Amino acid sequence: MIATTIRLDSSIDLNDVAGNDGFLFVRNGVGFAGRGVALRMTFSEVAQTLRLIHHVNQTDFKVSPIALGVLPFHVEAPANFLIPRQTVGKDAAGNCWLTTIDDASQVLEASGALKIQANEFSVKPPTPIEHYQSAVQQARQAVRDGHITKAVIAREILIEAKIEIDVHAVLHRLRSSFGNSYRYSIDGFIGASPELLLEIDGHIIRSHPLAGTTPRTGDPETDSELAQRLISSMKDQVEHRVVIDVIHDMLLPYCSYLDWEPEPSVIQVANVQHLGTLIEGHLSDDHPHILELARKLCPTPALGGHPRDLALQIINEVEGFDRKNYGGAIGWINAEGNGTWAVAIRCAELSHDRKSARLIAGGGIVAASDPDAELAETQAKFQAMLSAIVRP
Repeated sequence: MIATTIRLDSSIDLNDVAGNDGFLFVRNGVGFAGRGVALRMTFSEVAQTLRLIHHVNQTDFKVSPIALGVLPFHVEAPANFLIPRQTVGKDAAGNCWLTTIDDASQVLEASGALKIQANEFSVKPPTPIEHYQSAVQQARQAVRDGHITKAVIAREILIEAKIEIDVHAVLHRLRSSFGNSYRYSIDGFIGASPELLLEIDGHIIRSHPLAGTTPRTGDPETDSELAQRLISSMKDQVEHRVVIDVIHDMLLPYCSYLDWEPEPSVIQVANVQHLGTLIEGHLSDDHPHILELARKLCPTPALGGHPRDLALQIINEVEGFDRKNYGGAIGWINAEGNGTWAVAIRCAELSHDRKSARLIAGGGIVAASDPDAELAETQAKFQAMLSAIVRP
């Protein structure tokens, strides 16, 4: 396999490259968009496949071919990766390039202008709300009984559309409201995640876990008050601390140093606010591959619970549906072992005919959790994708 990279005009829009049937992973304009599929691979094949690509780099950028992929929530479920036939990349300096697999003469075809089409939607919960609240109560009791420290209980809603959902338009709406999040579109799995699971750049490793949530109202004064309550909430601080400790302890053996913010900060996105803590360190020379580290971390206690195995057992017993990719991770890697992986939340899983979308949202259950408050939290989290999809 031969890859050829050329320079592009930086005015190109990654959302337009991805369009309705391409691929996207981008944050604040930095990232990748792809068209076509050169090769699909399994988890065990992707690292070696990337290393074997002969890369003809006709730019002065330090870039290389990438693979995009999704790690599902359940560790034993198969992970899927692909190398796009054509990949457009943009870096923080505004440089833009095109990498083409096996046919450097192929002209990049991006989607055209957005076409505004009226659509009709219905929204319903496949699993009754009463079932979700019962699951919250059961998880809370397991915490109170001392079996676990935390479990994340989620619920699903289904959007059904009269005509095909326009992915290209959804991506543009997500950029307008969630440009600071990791926006993605891979094989009908789309979303805008505010949470960084893992990023490796050379020997630098970062993670920015989020746990603890409160709504945003749009009123600055009210949102500030809600943020202060979030910071002072013992329930949310406990939930957040569990996540930080687990991620720190998992990464520390592979780092010469690992540092983290002493106190969580409030991370605001369009519809909610989270407690977040940045973790950053320097990897040792013999550290595992980024995919192995991502699989070790995923699902984090922010999406599964703690201790992980017991929490996952409770989730399987009480939740009532298969999460599939929700709560896993989505991102990219290159042959050097660099990459960025976001937690797969604030997402939608589209049907093959693009006429329905399944959305999932959840929250961490601890001893002080209230089922009604947890339901309200999921309602706030659903708004990210609901507002992007459900448009007249």
